[in-house]
Amino acid sequence: MDHRLVIFAVSVIFGFLVCGEAPFVKMTNAVCKSYNQSWVVVHYCRLKAYSRSKTSLNINITLSEPARNIHVHLKMMKRANGYKPFLFDYTLDACEFMRRRNQPFAKIVWNLIRNVSTVNHTCPYEGVQMLSDFHRIDIPLPLPSGEYLFLMDWLFDLKPQFATNVYFTFVEDNP
Repeated sequence: MDHRLVIFAVSVIFGFLVCGEAPFVKMTNAVCKSYNQSWVVVHYCRLKAYSRSKTSLNINITLSEPARNIHVHLKMMKRANGYKPFLFDYTLDACEFMRRRNQPFAKIVWNLIRNVSTVNHTCPYEGVQMLSDFHRIDIPLPLPSGEYLFLMDWLFDLKPQFATNVYFTFVEDNP
């Protein structure tokens, strides 16, 4: 009987050590802005706090006309005396990506939101588009601890239509 207790205690301690040093990601702010209210209406873009360490992102927009030619300008910024460019800054053809999934950084973002969003089909997009209860963030890249800003500018027919900015804090593994 004692060996079972020892095995249980060792497995609990091992689980605590392995899970206790996992990276910590917390979203701190979300800002969405429509540049063209006649095409894109942002109903809400907000964080909901479940606990001190867990927040979820909820976005609800309506596209009043079909969007067939969509590009997304993705940019990551790190806070260091203001926000400075960090890791990537590029534009991708979103319709092409939804057909082929051929962009590595976009694929990371897609894998995070695909189960909680309504944008899981190819172009055209029209009507209500949502991201609901997005809180599970597993970033497969090693990032230094700090505050970050993830910027997404959405271009329809190569004209900016709306922006989504998500601020988050990342704490890397402790050695």
